[in-house]
Amino acid sequence: MTWTRTFEELDTGLHHRESFDCGEAPLNEFIRIKAARHMKVGVSRTMVLPANEPRGDGKRPIAAFYTIAPSSVERERLPETMAKRLPRYPVPVFLIAQLAVDRKAHGHGLGKVTLVRALHHLWSINDHLRAFAVVVDCLTESARPFYAKYGFLDMGVRNGHLGMFIPMKQLAGLGV
Repeated sequence: MTWTRTFEELDTGLHHRESFDCGEAPLNEFIRIKAARHMKVGVSRTMVLPANEPRGDGKRPIAAFYTIAPSSVERERLPETMAKRLPRYPVPVFLIAQLAVDRKAHGHGLGKVTLVRALHHLWSINDHLRAFAVVVDCLTESARPFYAKYGFLDMGVRNGHLGMFIPMKQLAGLGV
């Protein structure tokens, strides 16, 4: 599979969701069933990296995707050195709610490309609506090293999964 160079907003009329398979059933189910529904009601936005060539039905398969949403965390979940400078109410954050790469595109660095694109997207939103950090909830323990490699820090169990975060100030230092 070859893919375009540009992420675009999920469009059920243009993108073939049913063929997406990253190897994780909850992520496959999300892109196939829930992503468009969540966008329609206004709780998140899903961006996809489509394949160059459409299928016979004219829809292009999805090579990778990410979903972002606003969220918040209690300051007590953050390291004490950071938390003591924050207000005593839930702190606004951006959530990378989903991030996945189709198995047919594994081994080409698309995980990194997708994460960096999501961080760029959130950094640009931060110009207009401030957040303290970007948060991810790791679906599996094997996702932890991937996010840690890019500077995400542990924040304990969140929504039944390992939560990790990276402060927005740190993204500025990465040149995102």
